[in-house]
Amino acid sequence: MPEGHSVRRLARQFGDVFGGRRLSVSSPQGRFSAGAALLDGHTLLAAEAHGKHLFLHFDNALVLHVHLGLYGAWSFGGDSTFNGSSSIGAPRRVGEQESFADGNDDDAYSGPPAPVGAVRVRLAASNGWADLRGATTCEAITLAETDLVRARLGPDPLVNRRGDAGRFAANLQGRKAPVAALLMDQKIIAGVGNVYRAEVLFRRRLDPWLPGSNLADSEARKLWRDVVSVMNDGVADGRIITTTPRYWTANGKKAKPAAEAAALKSSSFPARGNAHFVYKRDGLPCRVCRTTVLAADLVGRRLYWCPSCQA
Repeated sequence: MPEGHSVRRLARQFGDVFGGRRLSVSSPQGRFSAGAALLDGHTLLAAEAHGKHLFLHFDNALVLHVHLGLYGAWSFGGDSTFNGSSSIGAPRRVGEQESFADGNDDDAYSGPPAPVGAVRVRLAASNGWADLRGATTCEAITLAETDLVRARLGPDPLVNRRGDAGRFAANLQGRKAPVAALLMDQKIIAGVGNVYRAEVLFRRRLDPWLPGSNLADSEARKLWRDVVSVMNDGVADGRIITTTPRYWTANGKKAKPAAEAAALKSSSFPARGNAHFVYKRDGLPCRVCRTTVLAADLVGRRLYWCPSCQA
């Protein structure tokens, strides 16, 4: 499932390419026909994200609310002004790296192509198009209904308003469930998914099975700050990289010198087995202590951790 950094990038992309433009909205698949009719011909005013939820605001006071879920994805295309990712969402790529397109020649763009597959909703303007497939949620809602959705969600690390660290700490400390389960609860914190939860718990050397109520306030706030840091990195990079160059390897050997490894951070190098400390590394040695990384199912998703570093 795309995590909060991907949805934040989606919102930014929609604002960049469609902001202030009148959109044609349709549902080639037919499942969103009624909602598309409400939005068709209206101007996109703003695009916002909260956690894993995307909100596209139109000039008729309606909002297109999308949650991609496990299988949802947006694809994009257009003329030379239509820059950015060509797809964001499932299926996830190694290291959560997106695919990119630089746009086409203006003379070559003659409108969106024929829909391929089950396109739930298509947004189109004079400069390009966006197709949505497989989303868990796709609905046209009012501003009041948008506020209700937001009210059900925990603080978003990519917004990080004043007081959010304390709110997050209180959310954790009020529950006896394992902290690894609580990080996946969008009412506790919005936007964290399976990759970030495993990685930030390792980075903070926290036992994933520790009850939230046993986590000290100071440690909960440090955990929040680390989530804020790595998720903002994810927005900038377009992928999740939680390791540092000192832990990267090439052909099984540590990358040296550090300057060389740092230069590789902007390439695809970290995405090929070097991007994460523990996520999907079960059975492999911990990058820090060489203990075998473990995995277990928790709240319907696979959890990864080092039993030594996170004891």
